[in-house]
Amino acid sequence: MPVTQFAVTDTYEYLNGFGGFKESEAVEGALPLAANSPQKCPLGLYNEKFSGTAFTAPRNDNQQSWLYRILPSAAHQNFEPVPESSSESLTSVTPSFGKHFNAIPNQLRWDPFDFDKEASWIHSLHLVAGAGDPTMKQGLGIYIYATGTSMPEKTAFYSADGEFLIVAQHGVLDIRTEFGKILVRPNEICVIPRGIRYHVTLHDNEPARGYILELYQGHFRLPELGPIGSNGLANARDFQTPVADFIEDYENTEWTLYGKFGGNLFAAKQSHTPFDIVAWQGTFYPYKYDLGRFNAIGSISFDHPDPSIFTVLTAPSIPHGDGTAVADFVIFPPRWLVAENTFRPPWYHRNTMSEFMGLIMGNYDAKGAGKGGFQPAGASLHNTMSGHGPDMPTYEKASTMDLPPTKIGEGSMAFMFETCLMLGVTEWGLKTCQKVQETYNAHSWGPLKVHFKRPDSSRGVSNGEKKNGVAQKDLSSVHDL
Repeated sequence: MPVTQFAVTDTYEYLNGFGGFKESEAVEGALPLAANSPQKCPLGLYNEKFSGTAFTAPRNDNQQSWLYRILPSAAHQNFEPVPESSSESLTSVTPSFGKHFNAIPNQLRWDPFDFDKEASWIHSLHLVAGAGDPTMKQGLGIYIYATGTSMPEKTAFYSADGEFLIVAQHGVLDIRTEFGKILVRPNEICVIPRGIRYHVTLHDNEPARGYILELYQGHFRLPELGPIGSNGLANARDFQTPVADFIEDYENTEWTLYGKFGGNLFAAKQSHTPFDIVAWQGTFYPYKYDLGRFNAIGSISFDHPDPSIFTVLTAPSIPHGDGTAVADFVIFPPRWLVAENTFRPPWYHRNTMSEFMGLIMGNYDAKGAGKGGFQPAGASLHNTMSGHGPDMPTYEKASTMDLPPTKIGEGSMAFMFETCLMLGVTEWGLKTCQKVQETYNAHSWGPLKVHFKRPDSSRGVSNGEKKNGVAQKDLSSVHDL
């Protein structure tokens, strides 16, 4: 069955389908008819336009929604910087990327990241790597979240810096957004666009952990299918958007709104809930997706295809040319391998793209598991043009094994954040977290054996080696004649 068997049932309602126009009302008649901004909105509501792209963006790319709410989002006190000593502060800010990122060519791998039982959502966001600058709306940031408590009541958070792609690895996130409620379970992803306010509650107080890619430029979309045709990979019908759901809390109350802006955290007080949208309509909203519904495509003859064949979502980088992404979200789900006379794991390669990988569950077929290996809740980074590929045991097994049709990855799910940008690593990611496997390179590729055997008829010789009793330099002089 192409769905994940979840331990927790999702009872929330959703609208199905990726992208396009959608509308939802929690109270019948809350949406105005044939107008976005009537002189008086139904039910005494305020209208508010929420723009994810420029007004003049092409119709197919334009992302705007109209919100009909009890009070406008502008009604709050001034934002003030959140002190680093606060329990709600960011653990790693990103105001000056050149100073906070270490761009190094070494292959990196991390042991599983720890839970922080005291941290709620905001304080659990640990910036690991990234490139660019959110103030210029260029680049991305990669986070680990590991939260042990729900956000305090009557608080909300949003990022003005970018779009959050959340990959749940452990524990359930119960997210109330302005647009409605989303339940995000392990092996699901959730995308919360720039500026949307939300509150995160843990299910049954169980800690939660996972990965986040914050996209500073553009938006995620489904990749083009090309010769694949009209269906396959992540199908549009399997994406889910929340339905309108609101709170009435605007008398004798105080809420705290936290905003991530330019990599720093600010807070403002307001005398009403931010979750008061009674109805909405448009093309700009949050959504989620079950990775178990991915329809994997692969080779049925020979050779291992490029990992791009496993792309779930992509964010194109227009300046870098057609087919190039500032961020691709790629998964490696359970699938059949049938290629004949083929080295089936990923081949050794160097890539102009940078590859940050994580493991949600199970084992990854190109790397050893267990302590010191590639483990669930761990990660790896193979930066621009840094060589990588299967470790020695994987290579030795895959290059000598019989090749019957084989189902791999049962109970497993690995993923990759791939980008055309050169990724830098934060001090937290390199040192503070104390999770870097210092022997990753030596453990994976140091033991590789030389299997080369020169045939007797070979014309080539090593420098200075004699062949048929004549030194290489002597052969050269003969050829000169």
